[in-house]
Parts: sequence; C-alpha cells; structure tokens
Amino acid sequence: MTTGNLRRQLGIWPTTAMVISGMIAVGIFLVPAWMAKSLGSPLLLLVIWLAMAGMALCGSLCFGELASRYPHAGGGYVYLREAYGTPTAFMYGWMSLMVLDPGITATLATGLASYAGHIYPMDTVAMKLLAIAVLAVLTAVNIYGVRIGAWIIVLLTVFKVGVLAVISLLGFGLGLGDWSNFTPFVARPADSGPLFGALAGGIVGAFFAFAGWWDLNKVAGEIKDPARTLPRALLLAVGIVALTYITTSAVFMYLVPVSQVTSDETFAAQAGEVLFGRSGGILFSSVVILSIVGSLTGLLLMAPRVYFAMARDGVFLRFAGAVHPAFGTPYRAIAIQGGLASLLVWLGTFSQILDYFIFVAVLFIALTVAGLFVVRRRSAETPPYRTPFYPFTPVLFLILAAVLLVLLFGNSPVQALLGVGVTVLGIPVYFLVFRNQTSQQRPSGEAHGMD
Repeated sequence: MTTGNLRRQLGIWPTTAMVISGMIAVGIFLVPAWMAKSLGSPLLLLVIWLAMAGMALCGSLCFGELASRYPHAGGGYVYLREAYGTPTAFMYGWMSLMVLDPGITATLATGLASYAGHIYPMDTVAMKLLAIAVLAVLTAVNIYGVRIGAWIIVLLTVFKVGVLAVISLLGFGLGLGDWSNFTPFVARPADSGPLFGALAGGIVGAFFAFAGWWDLNKVAGEIKDPARTLPRALLLAVGIVALTYITTSAVFMYLVPVSQVTSDETFAAQAGEVLFGRSGGILFSSVVILSIVGSLTGLLLMAPRVYFAMARDGVFLRFAGAVHPAFGTPYRAIAIQGGLASLLVWLGTFSQILDYFIFVAVLFIALTVAGLFVVRRRSAETPPYRTPFYPFTPVLFLILAAVLLVLLFGNSPVQALLGVGVTVLGIPVYFLVFRNQTSQQRPSGEAHGMD
C-alpha cells in the first residue's frame, strides 16, 4: 500500500472555482421559487440572502485562519481534532461518512438524472443507472488526477456563472418582466403561512444554497501556498456567489410575480419559459445538468480527504489512507464515497435521510468556527493569515448559526434529534474500535500532505 504525500497542484483559480462550483449546484435553480412563495415579501427574501451571505463570509474568514494554521488534508476534521481532540473530530467524520457527504452526492446525481429525463424520457431504473454511471465516471476522473477534476470544475463554473449572468442581463435588459412585482416590498400577502415556518424554510434554503464554502479546506494539502491561496479563494468565491444569488433572485421576481409561483415550478423552468418559450425547459435542463456535473466533481474531489485524514490518524480503515503511486490522489477514499453514493442512489431513500442531518451538520460547522477561540488561546504562534475583525467575525457567525439551529429545531424537532442520535452512535464505535489505534503521523508532518 502506498502511503505517500498528496501533491500540491492547485492554484488560486482552480481553488476559487471549486468553492463556487460547490455552492452553485441545483439550489439556485430551485430555491428562489419556493423561497419567494413561502416568504411572500421581496424585502424578507433580500434580507435572508444577505444574512446567509454574511454568515458564509464570516465562516470562510474563520476557516481561512484555521487552514492557515493547519494546511493539511481533512478540513473540519483536522480543525476539530486540534481544538477538541480526536473523539469530537471522529464524530464529525462519522457523520460525514455515514450520510452527509455520500447523501449529498447521491442527491445531486439523482437530480441530474431527473433533469436528463426531461430531455430524454426514461423510466426510474434507467435514471438510477444513469446517475450511477455518472458517479463512476467522475470518481474515475478524480482518482486519475486532481488537476483534471479541478479544471473540469473551472470550465463548468465559468459556464454556469456565465449562464446565470446572461439570464439576469436578458431578464432585465429585454424588459420581459414587471417592476410592480416587487410591490408591496415589505408586507406579506394576507394568505401567507405562519412567519416562523416561512423564515425557517427560507433561511435553511438560503444556507444550503451557500453550502460548500467549507469543503475547500479539505483539500488544503493539495493547494499551492495554502496560507495565502485559501483565504483569497474563499473570499472571492463567496463574494461572487452572493452577488450571483441576489441578482438571480431579483430577476426571477422581476420575471414571475410571487402570486404565480406554484409549489411544483422551479426558477429554471419559469425563467426559461419567459425568456425562450417552449425550448426554455430543455435549455435550462441542460444548464442544470452541467451545473450538477461540476458540483459532483467538486464533492468527489474534496469530501474524501476527510476519510483520508482519518485513516492517517488511525481512526478509520487504514487502507483509505493510501495515495496512488502514479496519480498522487487518495484513490481508495474517493472510491469509498463514490461507492456509498451509488448505493444510496440505487436504494432511493437518501433524500428523506438527508433531512435528518441538516441540524447536526450546522452544529458541527458552528463547533468548528468556535474552535478558533480554542486554538488562538492555546497557541501564541502567529499564522500567515489571521481572521479580520476578530472576535467579531466568529461571534457573528455563531449568532447566525444559533438562530439557524433554533429555527431548524423548532420546525423539525424529531429530525434534529434523530440526526444528533445517529451521530452520537459514533462514540461507542470510536472507543470500541479505534481508540487504541495509533496515528501513523500527526498533522504537523507529512502524513497530511505537506511537501
């Protein structure tokens, strides 16, 4: 088994594209429609987008310092280990491995197949096989080499950001909408649902539309000069995505009145119909498919680095810590995620399972940001990059995360508790199986990708 080092091959543009691609998946093609329908107020929609953009920005600034201190493969797993110890980090990895990462990957792959079914009608089995085939190809691409997968992400990111920009320019430029759709700007319609539920749904939707900014840190061991590149890439990506989301939501409301949004209509379908007529459905289905391919490539590239780091610490199956002798990639860890995601695609039950882990995923991200206070107190070392406006930046993130957690628990308490329960099951697994296994090498050395 080869246990060499990961190669530092990624510069500023591939790393920035990975973050953008991870965030701009299918969310922006689905979220604005039901957010507008649920909230019923352009002002509330704008406030939620800005709040979640601010949360992503604060979080990325904090993760940037953590990456600067620990520029190794593994991301949140490494930061939690350094702040709170291996058991807490193991539970994060357990949660990521068992449901979150393969579940999100499987969800995207199934979404891709569903959109493909709009272009070429096929039955359920055929769509599942197509989704699994796409996962197999992209898994192989990421095993073959980081640079290939990264530049696929770059090209598709430029494409989908460009498409969204064209939608905005055409939507406003051709004058096909109505500015009166933004009125009343503040008040909600009389027939709107409860405000608490609307805010909960809107904030959760916007949060996961931005989800993915934390994944870039998982490949820190393969980024050139990560102390400088990671913070710059995170800031640039979050800014681009925030501007894209706010502009896209605005053009959506300009083209389609909130009163005409129905539960089964998506932004892509409605905007495409307004702009291009009947062919809009096929055109936008193709755009969504390419967008998902980019996001899947990024997920299969970044998420397996957590299992790789865990294996190198001796708290996961050791064979997952192998680096391919020719390609320099953690090929077995990548194959694990591709395989688990394919299994979930075939079983077809993952979409409901994912709902149970939203709460615990946010909890671990907040715990990671809070770890910045711990590592600063323990270490007098000054890293190459420090979070600006500290401690205001992490405090603001944690306040927003607390609001999100309250809304999640208040809206879906059973799912939240189940997610916590499944994660806690990782505790006996750790103490019974992995506690006495020694780490091959700690993160300050080469085992996590230092050149």
